Amino acid sequence: MAPVVSAAMGTLGPLLGKLTSLLADECGRLKGVRREIRSLKSELTSMHAAVHKYMMLEDPDIQVKSWISLVRELSYDIEDCIDKFIHHLGDGGHDGGFKEFFRTTARRLKTLGSRRTIANQIGDLKARVKEVKELKSSYKLDDVACSTSAHAALDPQLSALFAEEAQLVGVDGPRDDLVNWMVEEGDGSTKHHRRVLSIVGFGGLGKTTLANEVYRKIQENFHCRAFVSVSQKPDIKKIIKDVISQVSFLDGFTKDIDIWDEKKSIAKLREVLQDKRYLIVIDDIWSIPAWDAIKCAFPDNMLSSRIMATTRVLDVARSCCSGWDGRVYEMEPLSDLHSRRLFFKRIFSSKDCCPDILKEVSNEILRKCGGLPLAIISISSLLANRPAVKEEWERVKRSIGSAMDKGKSLEGMNSILSLSYSDLPPNLKTCLLYLSHFPEDSMIERERLVRRWIAEGFICEERGQSQEEIAESYFYELINKSMIQPMYIQYDGKTNYIKIHDMMLELIISKSAEDNFITVVNGEQTVWENDHGYIRRLSIQHIDQDLASILANKDLRHVRSLTVTNSGCVKHLPSLGEFESLRVLDFEGCEGLQEYDMSCIGNLFHLKYLSFRGTGISELPPGIVVLHDLLTLDLELTWIQELPAAIVQLTKLQHLLALVGRRNRGNSWNTTIPNGIGNMRNLRVISGLSTTRSSVGAVEELGKLTCLNQLIVRVDKRHEDMLLSSLCKLGTCKLQSLAIIGDLEFLHSWSPVPSSLRRLHNGMYFLKIPEWIFISNLTYIDIKVDEVTEEDLHMLGKLHALLYLEIIMESKPKQRLTIQGFPSLKEFLFNCFDDGVYITFTEGAMPKLEKFDMMFDVSIAITYAFYTGITHLPYLKEAEVYICSGGAGHSEIKAAGAVIRDEARFHPNHPKVTIFEEGPDGRFRPIA
Repeated sequence: MAPVVSAAMGTLGPLLGKLTSLLADECGRLKGVRREIRSLKSELTSMHAAVHKYMMLEDPDIQVKSWISLVRELSYDIEDCIDKFIHHLGDGGHDGGFKEFFRTTARRLKTLGSRRTIANQIGDLKARVKEVKELKSSYKLDDVACSTSAHAALDPQLSALFAEEAQLVGVDGPRDDLVNWMVEEGDGSTKHHRRVLSIVGFGGLGKTTLANEVYRKIQENFHCRAFVSVSQKPDIKKIIKDVISQVSFLDGFTKDIDIWDEKKSIAKLREVLQDKRYLIVIDDIWSIPAWDAIKCAFPDNMLSSRIMATTRVLDVARSCCSGWDGRVYEMEPLSDLHSRRLFFKRIFSSKDCCPDILKEVSNEILRKCGGLPLAIISISSLLANRPAVKEEWERVKRSIGSAMDKGKSLEGMNSILSLSYSDLPPNLKTCLLYLSHFPEDSMIERERLVRRWIAEGFICEERGQSQEEIAESYFYELINKSMIQPMYIQYDGKTNYIKIHDMMLELIISKSAEDNFITVVNGEQTVWENDHGYIRRLSIQHIDQDLASILANKDLRHVRSLTVTNSGCVKHLPSLGEFESLRVLDFEGCEGLQEYDMSCIGNLFHLKYLSFRGTGISELPPGIVVLHDLLTLDLELTWIQELPAAIVQLTKLQHLLALVGRRNRGNSWNTTIPNGIGNMRNLRVISGLSTTRSSVGAVEELGKLTCLNQLIVRVDKRHEDMLLSSLCKLGTCKLQSLAIIGDLEFLHSWSPVPSSLRRLHNGMYFLKIPEWIFISNLTYIDIKVDEVTEEDLHMLGKLHALLYLEIIMESKPKQRLTIQGFPSLKEFLFNCFDDGVYITFTEGAMPKLEKFDMMFDVSIAITYAFYTGITHLPYLKEAEVYICSGGAGHSEIKAAGAVIRDEARFHPNHPKVTIFEEGPDGRFRPIA
């Protein structure tokens, strides 16, 4: 894997690669510079090895941490200097004859002063390198590091194991559900087989507590039982011997147990359990290999034995149940009611005794706890020992983050949350810490995050995968490890948005400050003290005049990313010209940006990610056209109609986003396709451009964009033929997602259709479904059609890859439509503008369907006795049915609703079915 920028090591890894390239380039051949660069590279290579060694330590000494910080800050400063050197010198390496030679010579002469300045800076940095190197020797850091050992820490889950039942809140429902599942016998071939229950969730949600409560309730039903903890670095032999000591009652059986190896320990445990009905709890499993090593010790002896496992990692939970009769139970935060009960019970010994004056601040504290039992218990225990006065509670609320970092009062919670963080590899730690850019309760978009990670240099290509694919794998791995919370999980199991729990956010902000990774400006909670060096990344979430004055006196030349998340902050921003090292500039959601002076934006030659999304600006600053390293330009939800003509010079640009979701303005979807767009051969995503005022030549050039994998465009009649021609040229490219707004009859003759095409979205409109859809590999179809026949549905039902289908018809069919096929479909939405439809699901149709949404026409359904066939959908979880009268009476509408509810009631899954009735005004209202 190529070196990347990281929170712990800064730019040290990539910097070595950059110095190597510089030595091989003409830039490194200048007199007096090559020698300095070679010397820097040699010293930094040695430092990189030392830092890497120290980072492997479980608990580095404070002097070691301090030295790593010095090296990290030094790496940032050296990279900034080298980048300036390369920029001022220019590439000058083109073979362009005499004309190019004289042009290059002139440029070098003009920058001679700049090059001398930078050469002097390199000399100064070399002196700093020498100082840092000498510190390592003078403090004998290698001796300190070798003598460092992990502290013996108390098990943070002991309190969960020995919690009094009377003190527990919100456990009864989940406990009783799991108890019932654990004691019931399986059906048919699974009867009497061993069962495995996996409890998975975020650290501090109460997994161990719940497992222990289930264990207490059912333990008397078993011949023998054991409860063991695994931890992050499991000793399998010790764990197996621990189980043996709890389940073996034979005298002499454990003789010589201390000299048993792992293999013999497992054999002995299997011998003990072979003829016994056993109950085993394996608490806190962190990896699949750990489970694989442990599970072979537990025989399936057909005596209805049970195993419970707890873990923070979803993949581990699934692995525990794989191939066994198992169930994965995902923990959820406490409800608001149970959170309040637990909070007040710990403070006032009563679940509902809180003075009125403290109710508002207690609600704010509980919101911050987010239903996390560990957080509620920790903070309520802290408050229980303090005066019950509003000022004191306000002080605790404001200082939760620093208390977690420094105080002993919240040490238990900090310990448990830190376990999850410590278990992450360095690349995931960096990506997680980056989330401290965003305010609490933010809905963070996956694509925004992934593109910013790439722009910051956190991601490299590996094993034939692109940077975007690697970054997305990191995103889902953080979800898998319960570090971030997915929102609105889609038909394919993916999510477009995540949130981060407030308590985890407090932890990563403190970790981020420790590594001088991100400085967060957020009102009274802002911490400016920084002994490590310059501000490297800046997130401005709330700023007033006093904070603005402090910020104005800071050296901002080394800030690599600037995120402004509040419109009120714009007026307090320093000049953009002060941020000369920016890689990321994100103004998303900051309205009123028109008042901010961006005339210096062209000087930000490092910039790779620039977002004006949701700012409402109507014109781009001219300097954007010289940002030649730009990868992402996000103009969504702005009113920009014309892109500068020279925008096509940004040949590295990959994402050009101009989609307008709001359609209440005349200029929506009217961003013109620029002439020469064919030069932007690296474009992968184009969203929101329009052909309306574009030239025919610009539309033709879309066919040159062979890297394109997502295209969203509005087309008018005048450009249909040329757009079709361009799409045909893309027939062998990587196009995966397509949305074209307009009358799409011209697309019926599209050929060849890219085999990579997976999504048709944004309600693309056809008179009839084109034949090429029926032979495609589409996984997602969202279209509007004038009319759909039963034959069309049967043909769509043969698409084996299709996971999501949404069809809206302009005119309704006059008879029932039956559904067949659709072997992989997860979501089905079928509606009609003209009073709904009537469909029935045949046996075997949509065997994996989880959700459907349809408009139900009562007037047609009367003929068929209202039958829908919901019971034929074995995996159905949720349905929404909108009953259209079609001239039928109120009693018939009620009868239709009752029939649908009865069908759902007899479904083995008991799916959630919501029924809406069309009122006289045409609006739909839920039927009670």
